[in-house]
Amino acid sequence: MNEKKRILIFSTAYLPFVGGAEIAIKEITSRLGNDFEFDLITAKLHRTLRAKGGIKKLVRQERVGNVNVYRLGIGVPLIDKFLLPFWGAIKAWKLEKRANCSHFWVVMVSYAGGAAYLLNIFRRIFGRKKIPIILTLQEGDSESHLRYRWLGLVNFSWKLALRRADILTVISSYLLERAKQNGFIGEGFLIPNGVDTKRFQAEFSETELNLLKRKLNKKEDDIFIITTSRLVKKNGVNDVISALQFLPENVKFLILGIGPLKRSLKLKARSLKLEGRIKFLGLVDPDKIPQYLHISDIFVRPSLSEGMGNSFIEAMAASIPVIATSVGGIVDFLFDPDKNSDKPPTGLFCKVRDPEDIAKQVKRLLKNPVLRAQIILNAKRLTAEKYDWSIIAKDMKEKVLSVKV
Repeated sequence: MNEKKRILIFSTAYLPFVGGAEIAIKEITSRLGNDFEFDLITAKLHRTLRAKGGIKKLVRQERVGNVNVYRLGIGVPLIDKFLLPFWGAIKAWKLEKRANCSHFWVVMVSYAGGAAYLLNIFRRIFGRKKIPIILTLQEGDSESHLRYRWLGLVNFSWKLALRRADILTVISSYLLERAKQNGFIGEGFLIPNGVDTKRFQAEFSETELNLLKRKLNKKEDDIFIITTSRLVKKNGVNDVISALQFLPENVKFLILGIGPLKRSLKLKARSLKLEGRIKFLGLVDPDKIPQYLHISDIFVRPSLSEGMGNSFIEAMAASIPVIATSVGGIVDFLFDPDKNSDKPPTGLFCKVRDPEDIAKQVKRLLKNPVLRAQIILNAKRLTAEKYDWSIIAKDMKEKVLSVKV
């Protein structure tokens, strides 16, 4: 029996903190446990976290699924992040001495990745062979953020990380092009994030769906627009609120998510006298999100920038037509009948920062049931054929984790 390869993962945040990168690690490792052993170094960030059933204490070490998780720090986000490259390198050195790793897997250009690069420098100093680094790009920040954030340090970090990566994976063709523009000259593998298609395509009973509709006071002729987004500028929630002014009174807006803009978005809704048409639902249990999608009519997220966007794929899998902007990695999976006439339509594009155009595309879906049905069918088929996590985990195993460098 062959010994399993050991992969050491570096991620600044990990479960129970949930984002696209954290979900990707969980879903891929859960499907590859028969072939690999996984350790993960991350920042503690908080001492406790409010979760289902009460307050969860974040322990220094635990097994989460198929991953041995090591949380470093004192539970203060800023301090933990700045210490992570150094503390993480020391921890990784100890783990690697106990059991040799075949690869370091760095998820995003962030504080955690610094630990992998520092450790390889230490190894050279002590005459040991460097461990190949897999770098996965998941970032959805804008070009201006990359170039000017922290006086250009973010841009410098990207160039440094890309230069020292042995294998590159990206979740969109947009990020592959961005990597090349920042100096990466090797081969990059496009391995997108995915969706648990069975969970989002699951059938719910009429009783379950009607209970949720009653809870949200959805009347028979109401149309629910929905977004699952962090309430930050790049996700364009502000523009959807503005778009309601150009839509009939029966069009309502469900916002699932939290973030620093929550207060200003609520103030905007009040100033436009739209409070009765908008529901800020906060942080919703991920297991409940498919139900919210199934009782909704259109998914809208007019992003200003996007690395890829799991939420779009989830909506497509749940048979909800999607309206989005043609930015970043969205163009890999959303094909508009007007702009992509050579491909089956999977959604509609709206203009960036244009509430009236968002409203125009919403009306188009409401007035054209044939187009709506085509979009739903094509998008659902695309998610099953290309974005199921089982397919993505297989690609990660065969194209990346099994490769000798």
